[in-house]
Amino acid sequence: MKTVLTKFLAISGVALLMLASCKKEGTTVRATSGTPGALTANVTTLPLDKSKINDTTTVIKFNVTQPSYGYAAGVTNILQIDGPGDNWANPTTFTLGTGVLSQGFNTVTFNSLLLKLNILGGTTATVNVRIEHSLAVNVPPIYSNVVALTVTPFNLASFVYVPGNYEGWSFPGKNADSLQSATDNGIYTGVIGFKLVSDGFLIVPAQSWANKWATTANPGAAGGPITYATEYVTGGGNNFFSASKSTVDPAVNITSNLVTFDSNANTLTLTPTLWSVVGDATPGSWPNGSGPQSDTDMKFNNGTQTWSVLVALKPGGLKFRLNHDWGVNYGSLTTAGVLDTQNNNNIPVTVAGNYLITVDIAHLTYTMVKQ
Repeated sequence: MKTVLTKFLAISGVALLMLASCKKEGTTVRATSGTPGALTANVTTLPLDKSKINDTTTVIKFNVTQPSYGYAAGVTNILQIDGPGDNWANPTTFTLGTGVLSQGFNTVTFNSLLLKLNILGGTTATVNVRIEHSLAVNVPPIYSNVVALTVTPFNLASFVYVPGNYEGWSFPGKNADSLQSATDNGIYTGVIGFKLVSDGFLIVPAQSWANKWATTANPGAAGGPITYATEYVTGGGNNFFSASKSTVDPAVNITSNLVTFDSNANTLTLTPTLWSVVGDATPGSWPNGSGPQSDTDMKFNNGTQTWSVLVALKPGGLKFRLNHDWGVNYGSLTTAGVLDTQNNNNIPVTVAGNYLITVDIAHLTYTMVKQ
């Protein structure tokens, strides 16, 4: 028993000596999961006035308290705005910067942020606002409380021009078609009636060659939907080329393109898109897939976003179809002027004559006015 006690005392003495020899080298800093700051806005109802588009006066101001991570941290605060039903899936954002706790917006700047949410101008809507606190790329962000706003933005449509071979490379704006951004959110769309397979073109912001959007790619013929990376340059760069699509008739190519230009993501997407009328009421006949091309092509209006054609009709039936193909085609319901997608619903024509036919594909409506 004495031997065991002696060994225990010896081991304890060694342990005490080891502890005594340890030195405290410093204090380890450990971040907590973080406590977010509190967000407030000086107004919660904001109808924006288009007449103040050039006024730099602040119309709304946000303040947030400093979040806490347990030590002095360099936190980047990002303002997020989103619709209440989106669950923050696609918010529009504005970076306040590191340590910035207050941000004011004038009319035009805040209106642009709201339009990016695709809120229609003149429409009152509810949006949610919060602050994302970002500490580092490997640290999950934390979020402030949500502030609900009632806002009424105004539309501020903007345009870019599309000069190209299809219109003779005229001075931009002279004969060139345009693309429209109805809410000035940086995304422009329109349908261009190119004349050739792989027609060259550029995009310019104004009626001048001083600046342009071009591509770093060197494409040749495009045989279907295609997406280009774009660059904004004062000189150089390569032309874009239109896409084309062979149809059930190998001799026919669809050179009319839906053009989507995203100046935020620097991409340009071209999709062969052409609506036509077809049927025994039209100058052609009902194509069966092996017969000759018999569609009467329509023209797109980038201002009204509708397709139209003036055509001589005779008693019979007709339908609208996409790219001379039955894959997508619209007939009529029993209610005149309303479209559906049923293959057996044709639009009847009872009186012969020249008709101006207009179709709004987005809203599935059409009109036929005898001239």
